[in-house]
Amino acid sequence: MKIKELTIGAVLTALAIIIPMVFGGVLGVVLPPFSATITAHVPEMLAMLVSPTAAVMVGLGSGLGFLMKMGPIVSARALTHAIWGVLGAVLIRKGVSFSKVLFIVLPIHAVLEGLVVLPLGAGAHMAGVVALGTVAHHTADALICMALVYALKPALKKTRR
Repeated sequence: MKIKELTIGAVLTALAIIIPMVFGGVLGVVLPPFSATITAHVPEMLAMLVSPTAAVMVGLGSGLGFLMKMGPIVSARALTHAIWGVLGAVLIRKGVSFSKVLFIVLPIHAVLEGLVVLPLGAGAHMAGVVALGTVAHHTADALICMALVYALKPALKKTRR
């Protein structure tokens, strides 16, 4: 891993930890059994643009942040971000556009989060609610992330010279 990737990955990991801790109450949405913190997926989505390793780092950081704020169930759901983040990063490296990648990983993200709650006795109905909530949350965060990437594009081009 290059120093630049490690540095950006570390900053995004810090954000993935801080977002649930600081904004969980303010940007949090709870519709039991589903909960979401708006913008919580943004660091993972940005990490996909950096590298698969950065995506793993951020996914693990997200799990840690949610463990400290929300407990082990939400933390386990957040740890799945590392899986779809790596897949997204690999697809980006293969030339798939960022917006397409966000769309491709969406069902994987939703199914993984739904599957996490199944062994906890939540039942298929509750897992379905979590999966559907994840679709809405992923979509909202993807739109935020695409707007952020679009806004930062001119600055990013200047740093690559």
